[in-house]
Amino acid sequence: MNDSELRTVVCATLQSIAPEVDTASLRDSRPLRLQVDLDSMDWLNFLIGLSQRLKVDIAESDYGQLVTLNDVMAYLRARLPG
Repeated sequence: MNDSELRTVVCATLQSIAPEVDTASLRDSRPLRLQVDLDSMDWLNFLIGLSQRLKVDIAESDYGQLVTLNDVMAYLRARLPG
């Protein structure tokens, strides 16, 4: 999966939690939760959704390092098979 495809999956997962989000306006290096105004339960559902869609385990102990879109993408990219 290339970066464009991964970003598409991440953005689709985000929009499934918060349909009002304009993913085209997201800035890769700004804190994602602040940009889209997700509460902690929505954020958890977003991470679970990514885990399920991509078949990637996201350890609860790693949640704190997933702050920006860049962080999420790098984390997932490192754990995707093949």
